[in-house]
Amino acid sequence: MTASRIPEDAPGASPTAAGASVQVTLPDWIDDVVDWERPYRTDEERMRLAIALSRENVARDTGGPFGAAIFEEASGRLVAVGVNSVVRLNNSTLHAEMVAFQFAQARRATFSLSAEGLPTHTLATSCDPCAMCLGATLWSGVRRVLCGATRDDAMLLQFDEGPVFASSWAYLKRKGLEVRRGFLREEAVEVFELYRQRGGAIYNG
Repeated sequence: MTASRIPEDAPGASPTAAGASVQVTLPDWIDDVVDWERPYRTDEERMRLAIALSRENVARDTGGPFGAAIFEEASGRLVAVGVNSVVRLNNSTLHAEMVAFQFAQARRATFSLSAEGLPTHTLATSCDPCAMCLGATLWSGVRRVLCGATRDDAMLLQFDEGPVFASSWAYLKRKGLEVRRGFLREEAVEVFELYRQRGGAIYNG
């Protein structure tokens, strides 16, 4: 997946210069952890995959304690996954949900996962989305959202989750999204504790 990047050897160069690009990649361990062939039919299976991604991201020192996955709701087919890649790729926008959205939309060849002819999609994320990711969730086209750890849990770890309010969640629901929060919360929070013990970077604290 490519966009625009100023080459390191060209200080002050225009980001639109020919050949400029940004690569968004998943860590090389993803295929060791993710079973792309099996269906994830229950909410528990979907959330546990998101939490497993967050845990591996911490254990393998490839990013923050956040993981996300996107599924076809009816079939349980896994469409895309994401892990927090802010520090690994030096990009403040690469939260787990944002990475999952980008790969899912690239796979579907559409900017909206609710485009005509597509099945309903569900996002499972190991933590409540931050302000950026909550907005992206609305625009992504997913119709169901499963969240593990809470915003307060992330803030206790000193992450800044931005301006997310009760009215923000109410807005998503008014737009027709089904939201389930605090789901398998204890399992998700265990990853935060692992991150704390390992001295993980609080990159936006």
